[in-house]
Amino acid sequence: MIERNDLLRSVETALRTNPVVMLGGPRQSGKTTLARSLAQRRGRAIHFDLEDPAVARVMEEPMTTLKDLRGLVVIDEAQRSPQLFPVLRVLADRPRKPARFLLLCSASPELSRRSAESLAGRVAYIELTGFKTREVGMEKADQLWLRGGFPRSFLARSTAASMDWRNAFTRTFLERDLGTLGFGLSPKLMGRFWAMLAHYHGGLWNASEIGASLGVSYHTAAAYLDALEQTYMVRRLHPWWENAGKRVVKRPKIYLRDSGLLHALLRIGSQRDLLLHPKLGASWEGFVIEEVLDHFAPQDAYFYNVHAGSELDLFFLHKGKRIGVEIKREDAPRMTRSMHVAMADLQLDRLFVIYPGTLRYPLADHVECVPFSELHPAVAKSGWPLPPP
Repeated sequence: MIERNDLLRSVETALRTNPVVMLGGPRQSGKTTLARSLAQRRGRAIHFDLEDPAVARVMEEPMTTLKDLRGLVVIDEAQRSPQLFPVLRVLADRPRKPARFLLLCSASPELSRRSAESLAGRVAYIELTGFKTREVGMEKADQLWLRGGFPRSFLARSTAASMDWRNAFTRTFLERDLGTLGFGLSPKLMGRFWAMLAHYHGGLWNASEIGASLGVSYHTAAAYLDALEQTYMVRRLHPWWENAGKRVVKRPKIYLRDSGLLHALLRIGSQRDLLLHPKLGASWEGFVIEEVLDHFAPQDAYFYNVHAGSELDLFFLHKGKRIGVEIKREDAPRMTRSMHVAMADLQLDRLFVIYPGTLRYPLADHVECVPFSELHPAVAKSGWPLPPP
């Protein structure tokens, strides 16, 4: 059992200041387990699981069911009850706030629209992903990279058992979950699309090319991508367009957010297979990007790429500073022309080159090589992310 104390504290803090907290994340990522841990800390909570048909029937009249409740009320798979959100708005506006509502949801377009319209100003959103190195420890980073962060995959008794779980998860997600989440898509076509997308991991999105390969229109390919993005399976990293004086790439990059699912779709079954696979660099890049975004939690993140050849893997604002991140799977990265161009074009305050080594060293003014291990707060302490130039 891995305690997710940082997330627990975030949810507890949000519940103290908001009548409604929405905890979103992919299926099987640990939302229900986190809610039970929170209930144990509080001593008592009322739990509704809308996947239970009997509970779903009770929740067909949400005002009658919820209006007299006190304390913490947890509603699991909240997107299954669209009539819930206008009622929560009324309950959230009551004086003295007798109840706090924690909504667990696996995402859907309907949920996003209704919650935004009904609960504006009353709800805090928290995203829960799979495990990260700050939770499992840097000593298990390679296992986390290979198996991914879904708890039952990472904690499986063997790598083979982990792969079996991921394959079963993929089948269930395609055959059942997408339908129950409100996406009316063909499981067979979506499965082919998802597998094809794994080979584009870390590359630029091309709806026409992928659609043609599947025998569908680019509109259908775009709808499939939307579905995977809205269910936390895919990250669409948009390009930064600020520099209007250069011909910048305007198509987004696509990453599968969980490295374990990526490896399952690519049939990578072991660390040795991974190290020999053509997608090794792209896999590690996506894994590091997810760790960096978890560490910094920027409001928005981008990549930068100009047609002349200069590019940067990640760009975001952090505490008012313009931060660039370049990811290199090399023993000893060096300063490149592309890095110089990115520094000037984006007016970066700091550029960090993350690599899998152990030595931290400067490359140029405001540019530094940083071992991946220093993303871990216990190692980084005050030195990362913004050491003095």
